[in-house]
Amino acid sequence: MLLPLVIFCPLAVSIILMLTGGKLPARATTLLVGAGMGLCALFAVISAYSFLSGPESLGSLHVVLWNWMNVGSFNAQIALTLDRLSLVMMLVVSCVGFLILVYACAYMYDDEDIARFFTYMTLFVASMLLLVLASDLLGVFIGWEGVGLCSYLLIGFWYGEQANAIAARKAFVVTRVGDALFLLGMLLMATAVGSLDIPTLLALGPHAAPRTLTLGMFLLLGGAMAKSAQVPLQTWLPDAMAGPTPVSALIHAATMVTAGVYLLARLHGLFVLTPLAMFACAIVGFVTILLAAGSALVQTDIKRILAYSTMSQLGYMYLALGCGAWHAAMFHLVTHAFFKALLFMAAGSIILRVHHEQDIFKMGGLRKDMPWVFAAFLAGSAALAGLPLITAGYFSKELILGSAYDLSPIFWAGALFGAFLTSIYIFRCVFIVFWGGHRTHAHGKSGLAMALPMAILSVLAIGGGWMEMPDAIANVHIFSNLLSPVLGALPEEHNTSLLILGSLVPIAGVTIAWTLWRPKGQAPVAAQSPAISTLRADWGFDTLYDWVFVRPFMVLAHLNRRDFIDRFYDLVAALTQGSGNAVAKLQSGQVRRYAGWIAAGTVAALCLAV
Repeated sequence: MLLPLVIFCPLAVSIILMLTGGKLPARATTLLVGAGMGLCALFAVISAYSFLSGPESLGSLHVVLWNWMNVGSFNAQIALTLDRLSLVMMLVVSCVGFLILVYACAYMYDDEDIARFFTYMTLFVASMLLLVLASDLLGVFIGWEGVGLCSYLLIGFWYGEQANAIAARKAFVVTRVGDALFLLGMLLMATAVGSLDIPTLLALGPHAAPRTLTLGMFLLLGGAMAKSAQVPLQTWLPDAMAGPTPVSALIHAATMVTAGVYLLARLHGLFVLTPLAMFACAIVGFVTILLAAGSALVQTDIKRILAYSTMSQLGYMYLALGCGAWHAAMFHLVTHAFFKALLFMAAGSIILRVHHEQDIFKMGGLRKDMPWVFAAFLAGSAALAGLPLITAGYFSKELILGSAYDLSPIFWAGALFGAFLTSIYIFRCVFIVFWGGHRTHAHGKSGLAMALPMAILSVLAIGGGWMEMPDAIANVHIFSNLLSPVLGALPEEHNTSLLILGSLVPIAGVTIAWTLWRPKGQAPVAAQSPAISTLRADWGFDTLYDWVFVRPFMVLAHLNRRDFIDRFYDLVAALTQGSGNAVAKLQSGQVRRYAGWIAAGTVAALCLAV
């Protein structure tokens, strides 16, 4: 079975790059990364085909690598499970990851630390694949921590700039809050059920005490929220844009931030038994959609616009999970991986060619200088906005809107308004960057290694949604049929009026964006006001956390800088230093004193012997 090789290929590349200590030249490094990730994607595709064409396709394939621990009745294995849900995630991580790393080979080619960069990137891919293929929560947690570590290392990759190091530390601290919640939830479920094996949890979890199960699901939800940058643990993601753009494309758009969505979908059989946790999940997604879209609407940094967009789109996935629309959440996860990775790649190409400028108000008229990058960014923007019938984002978002209407018309209206804001802010970016007069001039060109992945993802961003369509458009349900053995049947569809309204809203948003930011006589200028500054600063969450958590902690640390514990260790240090000085005085260098001490020691030994 090729399944273990899917993880081993990127892991082997990471180990080789680590052991060579950055001594491989850039060309050898990129060839090694391309070959390793190519084999990873190839083995993933072959494994998926073999599984779907085999007799176990309606169930799961279990591969035990070794037994890890046996403590009483509890045992844990390092094992992999492939079913239709993990198959989808495996293909997204390996194939989209391959395209992004090919792009990164060109993007990072001239960086002197290219080997260190790809050491972290390939280790991240291996950790993410372990996360989605692990058969128990302990294996998931190992992959979970691995992607968190790699995220920290990659956000602060250019650690020579203090802002990058601070952003990495912030991401590490905030996501550690979620990791602690995940660990507590995992231990609580292990205590309640006696196992962390996911099929066992799904089978025996319903027999656990209702309060225990609810608390466990809330803890796991908290862990997922931090990893997916959902309110109130979202503050780390915009600052994470300090890392190289391929990092943003892979980790903070297509894979790591969706780990929480996958975890909740994987444990959907337990979440349906905890309606309170599911409702909380829907509330979190609903609030995140609107807050993140509001912040994206006023950003000036092209990567921060996409970062807030990622938070908002993840909010749609959490809203779908809270509604019990597991198919819709996973479908939007897949389409989002296509168009958001594409948008980050196109943004990276723009940044490289305009002298590393990221302020959209210092760009303009670039569609003439880089027509192919413009076409790719336009395809990704159309999919993000959900332009009807022609984009993947439209079909996945419509599934979520219909499910939200089932839970409450309020959720539906809020999600629809979020889609309206999405179409405005992304086409605001398109019109300012690519239309109007030149405010900066592009240089160079995007090579084949950057252009080909963008071309492939452009096709997927447009046509990737055609595998799941409403019956009113076409009776196509390839994606839901694929996942139905794991997630159950797709819920019934609604009347076409909701579909028509959902189709008109993004068109209205694009029209408003054109009205406000179409080319005019003078260059556009970023609006300034106290309200806009608050939105631009993530609604003041950082300031709030600074006053509520950071400042009290610093005051407490200052007051306790000489507490009893410090005094105790000062005493230990003083005793050690004093005894060392006393013994040092015995080393006088005088032979007569040494002979005297030897004689005295001999006499003392004889006395003790007698």
